[in-house]
Amino acid sequence: MDLSLSEEQEMLRKSAREFLERECPKKLVREMEQDEKGYSPELWKKMAELGWMGLVFPEEYGGTGSFLSLIILLEEMGRALLPGPFVSTVVCSGLPILHYGTEEQKRNLLLPIVQGELIITLAVTEPETQFGEVLSQAKEPETKAVRDGNNYTISGIKLFVPDAHVANWLLCLARTGKGVSLFLIDSKSQGIKCDLLKTMASDKQCEVTLDNVRVPATNIMGGIGKGWEIVERIGQWAALANCALILGGLEQVLEATVSYAKQRVQFERLIGSFQAIQHKCADMLIDVDGARFLTYEAAWKLSQNLPAGKESSMAKAWTSDASRKVCLEAIRVHGGVGISVDHDMQLYFRRAKAMEITWGNGDFHREIVARSIGL
Repeated sequence: MDLSLSEEQEMLRKSAREFLERECPKKLVREMEQDEKGYSPELWKKMAELGWMGLVFPEEYGGTGSFLSLIILLEEMGRALLPGPFVSTVVCSGLPILHYGTEEQKRNLLLPIVQGELIITLAVTEPETQFGEVLSQAKEPETKAVRDGNNYTISGIKLFVPDAHVANWLLCLARTGKGVSLFLIDSKSQGIKCDLLKTMASDKQCEVTLDNVRVPATNIMGGIGKGWEIVERIGQWAALANCALILGGLEQVLEATVSYAKQRVQFERLIGSFQAIQHKCADMLIDVDGARFLTYEAAWKLSQNLPAGKESSMAKAWTSDASRKVCLEAIRVHGGVGISVDHDMQLYFRRAKAMEITWGNGDFHREIVARSIGL
């Protein structure tokens, strides 16, 4: 069984790694943690020029149309800890527009996304409606959309909305009668208030308040009452995107830890010669390789338009657990220096800890896997 990447895919990986090593050093990562925007517009423009925003879209919208290639790219972004609204815009918003949007919505939004001119984010969770309840459809959102002629008036609060403070559009889940629907909302609309939240990973999450925001009825995505169906599909794409980001980060953490174990001397011996350290690094490798195989299996299925709900959840369950275990062991091997703010390890630890629960933690996705086998 050949699990290797094609020559074209290997070229994508190599070029992405070289570009990000040059354009996204840890100095930039640290600067963006303190920057209110949370991303570099100059770097965003360069990424668009490389065609990265369009990697997953068909040629007619300026892309190349490959989900597997997107996962390869995201893995390298995770290795570099790339800050910014890439997943929010391309995965959580661009893909649903492609698959569920009207022709007018596709024409107006996809090409600007590919060209790096638009940032869009998904607004789903709420103070009283948490992520797991949304994806499992256990509780309807409190945000309500009321029909008013050719428009809807939307009111409610959305919590933990990534990059909303810099977004041009919001893709917002709201109640419409007995069902729920997704609305494309211009972020400049009157009645929208956006407040940045403090987060562990210093990524840019927001609380978004919508106060009688008027939205044209033509801005519904996928049809009235289709919100649950679309959010479930977004959950698969986004979970795998997070798996790839985590995987890239864990690969870098493992490499740095093994390198440190080969250099650090304690008790007149390299610490890598101690069995306890060897076994920790071996366990880290096992977790990383497991994350890689499960992530790429699910990504391949999605790229072939095959059902991959179970595989996506298997990958996210494993990878979420691996993110916690690998980074903790890495810090233990490094000792006190591993938690120093001057060391890169704490950057990876905080990012991994945040992504562990993003789009569902291990327990949430184990429930999905269990249901898929009839339990």
